[in-house]
Amino acid sequence: MKIGILGSGPVGLSLGKGLIQTGHHVTVGTRNPAREALQQWARQQGDSVAIGTFRHAAEFGEIILICTSWTGTQKAIEAAGIWNFKAKTVVDVTNPVDGKGPDKFGRLTLMIGHKHSAGEQIQAWLPPDASVVKALSCIGHEHMLQPNFEEGTPTMFIAGNNPEAKQLVTDLLKEMGWNDVADVGRIEMSRNIEPLSVLWTAYGFLNNSRGHAFKLLKK
Repeated sequence: MKIGILGSGPVGLSLGKGLIQTGHHVTVGTRNPAREALQQWARQQGDSVAIGTFRHAAEFGEIILICTSWTGTQKAIEAAGIWNFKAKTVVDVTNPVDGKGPDKFGRLTLMIGHKHSAGEQIQAWLPPDASVVKALSCIGHEHMLQPNFEEGTPTMFIAGNNPEAKQLVTDLLKEMGWNDVADVGRIEMSRNIEPLSVLWTAYGFLNNSRGHAFKLLKK
């Protein structure tokens, strides 16, 4: 599958590497495609990846992953060309935090929540026939690929309005090692998934850990 990734930070590059390893072709979209560090990363991954603009990535992808910081997300989507999202599945990996990092108690600050979410906002920015699925926002980038823990496989929560799009994302997650995927409903449930990033960060801050995840226990 051809996959476009908007964002060349640790999340975008971690997912890009994982998707290449599972046999997909990837274009990473960024503001500065000529940056040597990115070009070097691409050379290390082989022929299945390219670095381009946000528009290149959106045009290329049959499925598009949004891995930008929240404050840059709308501009990245606009630079990618709204029309390039038509009738595509879009995975929202963002968290709507202010970008200042944890406070002295290890807490992130959500910019929106309760009555709105990043997932809903991205769905509203895109064409009506684009299908946004919230996923991968409640785990550190180090464990997005093959999340193996001594306690077992953690749970990845997803939300979205289109059942076919959610199944496509579920299949993609399973290729990456997420054997426990929990569909929690429509895109409005992003309001409940996104605060998990605050909890994940706070626990990590207090316990000097990035090797933790959420697990849904089922009877």
